[in-house]
Amino acid sequence: MKSVSVFDLLEEVHTCPHCKVRLTLCHAPPIHVGDGLGWGSEYLFICLNDECNLFASGWEHIENQYGHVGSYRYMKLPDSDESYNMMVAGKDAFTGSIVDPEQIKASNKRYRKEQEAIARLDTCVAEKNMEPLLYLLLNDHVALDVRKRAVGLLTELNDPACVEPLRNHDFKDTHLEQSVNMAISGILGANFIKECPFCAELVKVRAKICKHCQKELG
Repeated sequence: MKSVSVFDLLEEVHTCPHCKVRLTLCHAPPIHVGDGLGWGSEYLFICLNDECNLFASGWEHIENQYGHVGSYRYMKLPDSDESYNMMVAGKDAFTGSIVDPEQIKASNKRYRKEQEAIARLDTCVAEKNMEPLLYLLLNDHVALDVRKRAVGLLTELNDPACVEPLRNHDFKDTHLEQSVNMAISGILGANFIKECPFCAELVKVRAKICKHCQKELG
């Protein structure tokens, strides 16, 4: 099955043959209920009309045939002639997996911005541009190998302005956090500054009194 943009799928109109109501685009479950394999698509068109004849009559059929509670929803695979009467356990099945166009747009925007930041890694040191490094390091959605590459450029860029945003970020990966801390230490040392243990502001290594909080430094 060829890949189809989710934006294209949102524009497609498919109707349920049982009730003639427009099908809803939903995120596909990770496992195919029939054979334990995937659906071959991230998305499914599903009839969520509770008045649909298939859904309304399915409860009695499943109880009589299988002796348990359930019904059927009509489902169609995108970009395919395949369709199924899919067994569901309850009325709310798939109502929580409806594709949200605004969420998709936000995700796509974030992806484009991430790709732009990655493309700028090759020139950020020469341009003295810390923005792409911070964007990638402070974004937990970015792949770990990309963030590690960004850490490696921090020391080369040698800009103390990165310390505050990085210190304020809660890194989920401990190894990445350690690498960031090492980079920060290198930057502080290269610029002959240190962090005040009382107010966390940056001061000269030789300072005896913090110019920010007036505490005596050891």
